Amino acid sequence: MLAFRESIIFIICITCSLGSTDFCTKYGDKIECQEKSKFTRYILYDVNPPEGFNLRRDVYMRMSVFARKMQQNFGDWHLVLPPWGQLYHWQSIDVGLQELLPWSLFFNVSSLQQFAPVMEMHQFLQEIGTSSLDLVYILQHYADAFESGKWEEKFEVEPCHEDNKYTHVNVGNYRGPFWGYTNITAKQVECLSFHGHASQLQEVIKDLDARTIMFDHAEIALHDTFGDALYWKARRSMRFASVLVKLASNFRSEYLNSTDKADGTVRPDDWTQETPREGVLGGPYLCAHMRRKDFLWGRPKQIPSLESAAHQIKDHLEKLKLSTIFIATDAPNSEFQELEQHLSQYQVLRYKPSKIVKQTYKDGGVAIIDQIICSHARYFLGTYESTFSFRIQEEREIMGFDSETTFNRLCGDKEKKCNKPSMWRIVF
Repeated sequence: MLAFRESIIFIICITCSLGSTDFCTKYGDKIECQEKSKFTRYILYDVNPPEGFNLRRDVYMRMSVFARKMQQNFGDWHLVLPPWGQLYHWQSIDVGLQELLPWSLFFNVSSLQQFAPVMEMHQFLQEIGTSSLDLVYILQHYADAFESGKWEEKFEVEPCHEDNKYTHVNVGNYRGPFWGYTNITAKQVECLSFHGHASQLQEVIKDLDARTIMFDHAEIALHDTFGDALYWKARRSMRFASVLVKLASNFRSEYLNSTDKADGTVRPDDWTQETPREGVLGGPYLCAHMRRKDFLWGRPKQIPSLESAAHQIKDHLEKLKLSTIFIATDAPNSEFQELEQHLSQYQVLRYKPSKIVKQTYKDGGVAIIDQIICSHARYFLGTYESTFSFRIQEEREIMGFDSETTFNRLCGDKEKKCNKPSMWRIVF
């Protein structure tokens, strides 16, 4: 018999005194078993690379609800937060490497943990003691998913419909993108055709013996429910990192005559202590989110020219009797300067981070500061179907702003009918 002195290995006991599958750890000649339901296990996930920051926040909510239900129903499961990597809108070349960024750079992780059992990737790697994942499921749509028109929750391991980035090196060893970590591998990779809500993933893994399971293309799994109290609990738990909130507050105070006390936007430190509010005033400025770049060709009918946008902003400023406008935009400086000329009789501001703020908190942190400032404005104008605007509207719902000051958008030059954004009202 082989003797294992210093090393620790994990084995599966199919038969045990309780009659259920246990996880067992062998220390030399001694074996200690734990019921599977009491053994810490991990869910990891990734998202289609082209997806942006704010869509990824939405996917997190789906996965956090899923992980919360797994821990409630099937033992000690934890959700590992995928580190942030280079995204399409993170195009600054003067901020250093924008890869392997922890969630704590942007969000209050302790706040997230009050809703779901989440942990950072570096904590997971330290805790698990190995960089080899047991199983990766690449989620994919069924080939005929949209042909029948019939809704049916289902899943099935099938051949991959498209090429993927996972390479079979040898038996039990796959290499892949893994968020930019070069040392992480997987023992098994399968393509899983999936049609349904995120909670259905419970049925995929609840009886598996794997300890570490990853879902790639997690955006394919849908929200269990959209807009109910559980959805809003997940959303409310997504408090921003306190340093970003402070930077935004300092800007509001110095340039926009806006403070939480004066604006009626004081919130409890603990999101679970929040209660329904309404009629919040906000700071004495209008905020417009003007998405440009890819939206200029992706949604040309709904994106106004700079001159048209300026006219619309003027109309709102006059109705609101305001003289200050804050602009959140991905437009280049030349376009912002042109917009300033069209609004020369008003104070036009945008957030310009210091060099140290930009290098420390990267493009993602600067975008969050923009969102925080917009969420505190007296009135908000968004961009058609922009998730950046959606997230601001959600923040305003949480704080208790009137829907008439929140669900508005800039209209395209030739739009015959400029409908307001859908109103997703908060539920406590």
